[in-house]
Amino acid sequence: MPDQYKTSSYDVSFKIDGVQEPVTITANHGENILELARKANVAIDAPCSGNGSCGKCRVRLIGGSVYSKISRHITDFDFDKGWRLACESYVEGPSKFFVPDIAQAYKSRLRVTDMTSEREMRIFDKLLRELRETGITRHSGYFSAKLELAPPSLDDTMPDNERLNRSVQAITGKSDVSIRYSLLRRLPDILRENDWKVRCMLMEDRGGIRILDLMPQDDDEIMCGLAVDIGTTTVSVLLVDLESGKILSKGSSGNGQIRFGADVINRIIEQQKNGGVEKLRYAVVHETLLPIIHKLCDDTGTKMERIYRTVVAGNTTMTHLLLGVNANYLRTEPYVPTFFKIDPLFTREVGIDLSPGSRMTLCPNIGSYVGGDITSGTLASMIWNKQELSLFVDLGTNGEIVFGNSEFLMSCACSAGPAFEGGDIKCGMRATDGAIESCVIDPETLEPEISIFGDIAEKPVGLCGSGIIDVIAELYRTGAINGKGKFVRESPRIVRNEEYNTAKYILAFPKESATYREVYIDETDIDNFIRTKGAIFSAIRTLTMQLGFSPTDIEKVYVAGGIGSGLNVRNSICIGMFPDLPEERFEYIGNSSLSGAYSVLTSAAAEDKMFELSRAMTYIELSTQAGYMDEFVAACFLPHTDETLFPNILAD
Repeated sequence: MPDQYKTSSYDVSFKIDGVQEPVTITANHGENILELARKANVAIDAPCSGNGSCGKCRVRLIGGSVYSKISRHITDFDFDKGWRLACESYVEGPSKFFVPDIAQAYKSRLRVTDMTSEREMRIFDKLLRELRETGITRHSGYFSAKLELAPPSLDDTMPDNERLNRSVQAITGKSDVSIRYSLLRRLPDILRENDWKVRCMLMEDRGGIRILDLMPQDDDEIMCGLAVDIGTTTVSVLLVDLESGKILSKGSSGNGQIRFGADVINRIIEQQKNGGVEKLRYAVVHETLLPIIHKLCDDTGTKMERIYRTVVAGNTTMTHLLLGVNANYLRTEPYVPTFFKIDPLFTREVGIDLSPGSRMTLCPNIGSYVGGDITSGTLASMIWNKQELSLFVDLGTNGEIVFGNSEFLMSCACSAGPAFEGGDIKCGMRATDGAIESCVIDPETLEPEISIFGDIAEKPVGLCGSGIIDVIAELYRTGAINGKGKFVRESPRIVRNEEYNTAKYILAFPKESATYREVYIDETDIDNFIRTKGAIFSAIRTLTMQLGFSPTDIEKVYVAGGIGSGLNVRNSICIGMFPDLPEERFEYIGNSSLSGAYSVLTSAAAEDKMFELSRAMTYIELSTQAGYMDEFVAACFLPHTDETLFPNILAD
């Protein structure tokens, strides 16, 4: 920042695309525009968390002036039109910015596997059916009962709580019955106002019964629970009838923490700043979870106080950030989390105001980078109940893998980076409107045929993860690039920069794109993605080799996560991300984290099984494994430096 900046203050306004009134904040001279937007709660997507490397936080200056650093992400033409990177621009005076729609798209228009589609529901029903076939029945331990108590008299002066407890003991056969303090305070009035006829909300708790709530006997409102998947990119929630297991409503949105970085490392770094712990907790609880919950309740006419239980599945970092726990030690050697497993919390302790006695169960973490979402997903995948050697792969912002069968389970996480979400790719983006999600390239002309995600955009904006895989696979298959990812063919779509000795493939020329800018992938992008796919394959190979197996011994591959829904398996094998196995061995299982959380919410037996799996699973820290880096380097080639690992693909 220039030395001439002085201590003055100015009004800075953000005009958000589609929002009538601008958001205005007072700023000091020299303050960073991206940081100002965060203070003003204006969502600007910044996958790199403001270090200037991704070029995604583009805003347009429409009034006033700012000091902006020169950036390779902004052309001279765009600069003259007012486009700036928010992270590399600073207040110089009163100013006004236009925030484009794409900067906000992650909040509500991401592709989310939240069981809203018919396909996702079929997958979900199949998983539940398989779970029940193992003998794990649906019984949450939450139920209600209608009671009619004998009123007290001079001959019967039993205290109100004992009178209620004995009635509960009589219908449940349990001698250990307790009542929470907040309900005890209201107990005398509730009983007398309802002439000693009440509906009792009950919970089985460690062999005893806990009385959660009392209602008039004719009350017929449902006892509800929440199944929650807190992903690094998206958050999904199910509102569920605890007694029947019926899903009442579903909702999802982008994780409000995204604006602090696409990956967990950037968010941990943000958490270390002044006020960062509360800032990150507030983003996921108040900006993300609570709005979803409010909408689910509004859609179904459910009162918030009728929600008695919440089950949360999330990776290790997300659960730390949710609880406001310092996650810094997760990213520094020896990579130790504050907790793997904790006792159930009251939701009000976390800032989610539901029923006064409502509890939150966190699915247990296994390692620093293998969290409760993988424990939950492993439960849903059912690989623990099968003899066949299976691989469970969760592809999202991070890459986590579980290998095993009914006799053993081993897990690891690989540093795949943000490429699956479009990070580190110049025209990369998340799976929102306008993202190229699939592509076929003509082998003769190298002309692309693309499919665009969403119902709004008719022209492409950029490339999401599944689209990136397709484009690279097609470029390799057509001979446009070699195994190193370098362009070796000529075409009007292939443009070379002789000065920098690099080249790019243009999927959409300016007139063909929604932004009037080229949509392309260049050799640097391809190299970045080769490292990402190399991390996945080398992790699979290392994990299987730990027990003397090879990837060809894998009999079934279960793919979960956001990118899995649009994944082309053949292309994933072609680039060397997955082992060279018959395509019929691969099965997409949707949002397994959310499926597992639902199973735990509605079945005490499923909860017991999940905690059993977490204790039985072996976690491998890849960075400490001898030979892993050699495997990774060998995998950074298309499809691999060892051609014998991909005989079928290379024979095509």
